[in-house]
Amino acid sequence: MPTVLERLNHALHHALETDPRVHLLGEDILDPYGGAFKVTRGLSTDFPDRVHTTPISEAAIVGVANGMALRGLRPVAEIMFGDFVTLAADQLVNHAAKFRWMYNDNVRVPLVVRTPMGGRRGYGPTHSQSLEKFFLGVPGLKVVAPNTLGDPADLLAAAIAADDPVLFIEHKLLYTRPLLEAGVGDLRDMQIETAGGPYPAHLLRFTPHSHLTIATYGYNFELARQAALDLLYEHEIFAEIVLFSQLSPFNIDPLLESVQRTGRLLTVDEGTLSLGWGAEVISRIVERSNDLSRYYVSRVAALDLPIANSKALEDEILPSQEKITEAAIELYHEEGASHQSSR
Repeated sequence: MPTVLERLNHALHHALETDPRVHLLGEDILDPYGGAFKVTRGLSTDFPDRVHTTPISEAAIVGVANGMALRGLRPVAEIMFGDFVTLAADQLVNHAAKFRWMYNDNVRVPLVVRTPMGGRRGYGPTHSQSLEKFFLGVPGLKVVAPNTLGDPADLLAAAIAADDPVLFIEHKLLYTRPLLEAGVGDLRDMQIETAGGPYPAHLLRFTPHSHLTIATYGYNFELARQAALDLLYEHEIFAEIVLFSQLSPFNIDPLLESVQRTGRLLTVDEGTLSLGWGAEVISRIVERSNDLSRYYVSRVAALDLPIANSKALEDEILPSQEKITEAAIELYHEEGASHQSSR
């Protein structure tokens, strides 16, 4: 099976080949280097006039891309490390996401900002964060995260074809992961249902009579899947996973149906625990409930600390399969009031 990186590279190659409006911008994306994580490798050789290396200025990269989008092009801007998308926040939040509304729908900003997020590579506090939560809920901006179950090429193609800006989050550890195939390997015993749309959500379960629901996205699906297998084989606890591709705007319906069956929800993401994606998801579920006593909830996320270079400390700070399993077991046995925990 192809890897996530190969599919992203294919999507960019196909977009450049089929649409002359598509341009790529970013630091060190020209061959032979091909970008820090090699997603753009080979593209500047095949399309030298539309792959543009830039100075080290994230604000300038996205600012120029905004202007290109306003003039009818479809720019794809790469921010080398997601930690530095904060330097382009003004261009994303106050410009790209707002222009359509400020100018009475007379302009659109078909911009994609691709960026790798996440830790587990020992890069330390300023190159290992998952900062996507800072951009969730920004009106006019979609936030999308690929995974190994859906095809990342389809997600990226949909983002490039969109007429409004998309922040496209790629976890570093996903790049070398092969895509999964239904009925094969870890998925051989799992039923899979997919909610439609350009950025679909997937439901994975062993049986319709599951004990709890795990909601997650991106790389943490790898951990959640292993936890679900451990829960089944070692503890006889049936967990189902709702895997999201679109993080914002957030569609609660695929998850709500699952939680209404299981009565227990565990959210898993790599952003810091406080005021994170999991907290918002749980709030949405609670708001839609007519009987709060039916639901028990918990969260697994990064500790509210900078991410360390040391592997031992980094492992302690970030979510893991073991932490997900432990939280799920506690949630399964929960009989009191709703429960939230940091892990």
